Amino acid sequence: MNDAADPPGPPDEADAAARLAALERENAELRRRLDVAAGAPAPSAPSAPAPERHRGRTAAAVVLILLGALLAPVGVVAAWAERTLTDTDRYVATVAPLAQEPVVQQAVAGRLTTAVMDKIDVGALLKDVQDGLNERDIAPRAAQAITALEGPLTSGVESFVRNAADRVVESDQFESAWTQANRVAHEQLVDVMRGTGGDVAQISQNGELTIQLGGLVDILKQRLVDRGLTIAGNLPTINATFTVMQSSQLVEIQNRYAQVVALGTWLPWIVLVLLGAGVVAAVHHLRALVVAGLALAGAMLLLAIGLAIARGLYLDALSGKVLRLDAAEIVFDQLVSFLRITLRTVGVLGIVVALAAYLGGSSASARGLRAGIGKGMSRTRDWAEGRGVSTGATGVWLARYRGVARAAVIALAVLVILLAGSPTPALIVGVAAGAVVLILLIELVARPGAAEPPP
Repeated sequence: MNDAADPPGPPDEADAAARLAALERENAELRRRLDVAAGAPAPSAPSAPAPERHRGRTAAAVVLILLGALLAPVGVVAAWAERTLTDTDRYVATVAPLAQEPVVQQAVAGRLTTAVMDKIDVGALLKDVQDGLNERDIAPRAAQAITALEGPLTSGVESFVRNAADRVVESDQFESAWTQANRVAHEQLVDVMRGTGGDVAQISQNGELTIQLGGLVDILKQRLVDRGLTIAGNLPTINATFTVMQSSQLVEIQNRYAQVVALGTWLPWIVLVLLGAGVVAAVHHLRALVVAGLALAGAMLLLAIGLAIARGLYLDALSGKVLRLDAAEIVFDQLVSFLRITLRTVGVLGIVVALAAYLGGSSASARGLRAGIGKGMSRTRDWAEGRGVSTGATGVWLARYRGVARAAVIALAVLVILLAGSPTPALIVGVAAGAVVLILLIELVARPGAAEPPP
């Protein structure tokens, strides 16, 4: 009798296949979990086409950002025109520096000289002298010789008046009189734009914006009397004007004053709403913010190019129509000085916003840069703690509320820019640099606790 057990039979093939399939499923699940943990997409299913909803959001974001970028230059120009027309202090700050420009001083002196000489009739004065000599039976040849002096005497009087006018425009009186005349003129400028008239400032039918120089003429007449030209004191009232700007567009602005004010008030906000709506509608908000910032900077670049072209066309149109084209060039540059500052400020703001959105984005370069900064801060903090310098409980608290602290810094930077009366590129860059420094200090001071791993 054989007591040995019979050897087991071969395993069932169906059972083996089932176990193999289960192992394969388990391996596939493990691979999927590893891929998800590593950040790679799971290869369980082929990538499907983007949902229709995402396409619609992307298209809406593109349209809104593009429309905002196209309206941005118009909004900047409208805001500049509205403030120039309605803000007296801004207008005076724009035109007051012209009183220190030698070219403008010479142009005003020439206008004053012409206005005074038009009222001094040297020929009539010589005729009175000649009649007086004839009444006293002076030799006829002597009386006739007086007539020959008309040309040289007129030239001498004109030179005398011009020297006095040069002294007037180079004095402190001219600067104060120029500023006061423009301030009073601007107070009436709004009435002129509304078509109700004005005594100091007026826009003619051909688009000339002029100011009255009556106060300066009175100063010049007194100077002439003090220097011995007593006939200047008997001159009648002289209505002299100086053209600040000449363009047919001024008549159009006068006719559409209400529309210009409305555009300057609301269009910049509409541009911001369009750009913000485009960012919110986008699938990837930070990427859309980068695009919006760069689009805004590009729009300001186009505005700068357009302003340079407009300057050349304006001066070409005045060529041969004004006596001092160089004075018109300086006046134009001064009038658009705040416009240039505004477009540079908006352009710099767009670049700063785009850079901030890029650094906060999910691109590999941005993540690598943030990781490098984080490692550097951790090493600096470890080095300081190894020497007994630690932020203690404050650092642990700040690490816990690090996101709130960053948001507070960004909100404060935005608030400073919004509350600035006249932001400049230097202010934008300074505020951005200050915000970056504060955020880096937060990262340096923040100290992960025992239960919190370092970021």
